[in-house]
Amino acid sequence: MRRPVLCNLFFASGLLALAQLMTPTDAAAEARLALVIGQSAYRAVPELPNAANDAKGMTELLGSAGFSVTAAPNLAQNEMRQAISDFAGKVNASGADTVALVFYAGHGLQIDGENYLVPVDLDPKREADIPLQGVRLNDLLNTLGALPTRARIFMLDACRNNPFPALSGAGHGLAIVDTKAGAPGSFISYSTSPGAEAEDGSGADSPYTTAALTIARQPNLPIEEVFKRIRLAVAQSTDGRQIPWESSSLTSDFKFFGGDSGQPAAPGAASTALASATRSVDDWRNELRGKAPKAAYELVIADDTVPAYQAYVELFAQDASTPRVRTILERRRQMLAWERAVAINTRASFEAYLANWDNSDLAATARRLLLRVQNRNYGPVAAAAAAAPVAVAMAPTCPCSTPSTPATPINPTVAPVIKKRVDDTPPKRKVVDTPRKRRPAPPPEDVIVERAPPPGPPPGAIMQGIGIGVGIGLGMGVAVAKTWGTATTAGTKPQSPIRMNVRRPSVCGHSC
Repeated sequence: MRRPVLCNLFFASGLLALAQLMTPTDAAAEARLALVIGQSAYRAVPELPNAANDAKGMTELLGSAGFSVTAAPNLAQNEMRQAISDFAGKVNASGADTVALVFYAGHGLQIDGENYLVPVDLDPKREADIPLQGVRLNDLLNTLGALPTRARIFMLDACRNNPFPALSGAGHGLAIVDTKAGAPGSFISYSTSPGAEAEDGSGADSPYTTAALTIARQPNLPIEEVFKRIRLAVAQSTDGRQIPWESSSLTSDFKFFGGDSGQPAAPGAASTALASATRSVDDWRNELRGKAPKAAYELVIADDTVPAYQAYVELFAQDASTPRVRTILERRRQMLAWERAVAINTRASFEAYLANWDNSDLAATARRLLLRVQNRNYGPVAAAAAAAPVAVAMAPTCPCSTPSTPATPINPTVAPVIKKRVDDTPPKRKVVDTPRKRRPAPPPEDVIVERAPPPGPPPGAIMQGIGIGVGIGLGMGVAVAKTWGTATTAGTKPQSPIRMNVRRPSVCGHSC
């Protein structure tokens, strides 16, 4: 009797296990590829022991999260470029349903508004050497951004202090990267705020990686919520000296671990994403009013936006955390202004930056970039490029008709005509085509030109008179005179005035 019961129990448990195996998880529903770069053994500056530890810990974390991980430690410039190219080839072959993640631990630099990853063989003698010896962050972003993927995630623990003596005039930290300005589907995270420097930490890992290794393992946690919590954890561990930052243009959800990790779901996992609409200062005032300073501080740190910091500074002016928040706010405003100046890249943009931040660490760079573009001002050219309206005649013109000049901003002497739109659909009106009456052209004018005959006798009469005179002799003067008179009246006909008809055409259709 017990045997059928045991058989049914084994059969039911087998079906349950099969159903669990056939149920797809988030990681199995998509291809996951990761490139982990740990730059520790620098040749020209002291080593970064934590960078190697950070890369090792992230390799283990991502492998357990379903990523196929490519580890690439201590890369020289050519090796780093080759590693990025090879990884891009794998992502491209994997297809559009792929999540590509790049983790970088090591030094990072900002030169002339550009962010650079630092190979272990970099040895600059001046700032101009960085573009030649480093690897641009934008090259990494653009290479993966050109591939069809579901999501691209970049984690940069690269904002450590600048160790190169020849680059003492460079700005601190990394410049802002706006993922919304590029291809959608990107998420980028800095270990600290733009323009700030991250700490290497006193433990085996940096504060940023330490928090990521713990928080990212929590199940059912959207990536936006993961990095909110990482920011709070790092701010607490560094006493507010380091505030991680991120920018997102993701169009799909992503979780490092789904609900099958065996860990309890984290509270608050359904919080709003960072990609939601930014709230105004008034919204944050209403949100923070009545809250304790510590709770309000955690809220604004988690949001990490200018309106949130501004509202906190106004409402909690006497709190001990306010000076720290005010410093974060001022630096964020400065870095946003720097991002705009570099993006516009004109004389006016750099002059506007220097007018407000003349004493910042980026002022020397702004002056250098200003010298490069000071003779390249597109303001007048853009204004002249706008074509002025030209009066086009709809019929043949003549000297007696002059077209009126239309009213334009370029010609303010003529008042513009303002038309009020009352109804979108004008009333139907019966149009009768009546032929245009043409004024009959005036009859042609006849001009009579008379020419008088030349003075003296006609040439034929003179020749005939001379012959008669020679034949008769000198004594026949009277006969010659008579002969001349006869030749005049009978030999030839006297010339009459010449009459010609000349028709003058009309100049135009008007009575000019």
